[in-house]
Amino acid sequence: MKGFAAPEVVQTYTEARGTCERLGDTVQLFPVLWGLSRVHNYRGGTQVARELGEQLLDLAKRAQDPQLLLEAHHTLWATLFSLGEFTLAQDHYQQGIAIYDPQQHAQHASLYGGHDPGVCGLRHASQMLWLLGYPDQALQRSKDALALAQKLSQPSTLSFALYASAWVHQHRGERQAVQERVETTITLATEQGLTRWVVQGRILQGWLLAEQGKGREGILQMRHGGAATLRERPHYVALLAEACRKEGQMEEGVAMVIEELARVHETGERYYEAELNRVKGELLLKHAVRDEVEAECCFQKGLDVARSQKARSLELRAAMSLSRLWQRQGKMPEARQLLTDIYGWFTEGFDTADLKAAKALLEELT
Repeated sequence: MKGFAAPEVVQTYTEARGTCERLGDTVQLFPVLWGLSRVHNYRGGTQVARELGEQLLDLAKRAQDPQLLLEAHHTLWATLFSLGEFTLAQDHYQQGIAIYDPQQHAQHASLYGGHDPGVCGLRHASQMLWLLGYPDQALQRSKDALALAQKLSQPSTLSFALYASAWVHQHRGERQAVQERVETTITLATEQGLTRWVVQGRILQGWLLAEQGKGREGILQMRHGGAATLRERPHYVALLAEACRKEGQMEEGVAMVIEELARVHETGERYYEAELNRVKGELLLKHAVRDEVEAECCFQKGLDVARSQKARSLELRAAMSLSRLWQRQGKMPEARQLLTDIYGWFTEGFDTADLKAAKALLEELT
């Protein structure tokens, strides 16, 4: 109803763990530890969440129980995604989805997080595929997640899948599709009292308003819901900071990105670190005291992080920002080579906003 970050959720799972330990109930302890892992993940304790996930995997292997194995992989793919360890997260997704059966595991949502593990796996796969540089495959996985959620007819799972679809469309630059998915998400979540998805949907509505030229209204809406869950916060801060840049609110934008990067370094929640660095660089270039040296450092940091994570889509964005800066500085050969190398890596998604922009910039540089 409220999401894993809600204080009531923390209290309930903590009390459940205490009860299990007093009674020596190891059977019920597994879903309790699973919930605590997700609580820590959503509240910024990603390293603790990972440790609990590894503990769950050990318990499942010792029990030789496929259902427990599925849920151990479930929590690990979500946690490793947050940590920016996309290759490892993909491994756990593939192992978990190989076990998953929609009929056999239809009741798992009632014990494990209020959503179906198969839909969750497809949702994370779609996000990871976009980050790793496969925007068309990402779109297909999000469609698969939505189709499965509609078949299962679980309102919380369907809200989950609708929002995931909006996320993919937003990263592909498809505003109309984002609007349609967000409106459906908010309507369904409002009817079912699923506060988390109402709030997250409204944040993307704020982004749409900013993209439509209603920057102040969009910023206000994004600010209103931005603290709802820490797990999505890096993404929301990047969107909000970009909207501030377009509205000329450079100091506010820089301040919020610096604060978020500090939180990311503290928690290890690195899945959007590359983009936060890139956005910070863009803000510094528009600041009253223009700082090209620091901006270049931010773009380079974004490149380095993205490359270490094999996050090709974020690498492309950072490369475009750095190439534009070098273009203004007259470093045309360096700018052209940097962008040529990353653009040439892609094999799909050439109709998406980022790849269109990269192609246009390459033509300018050529």
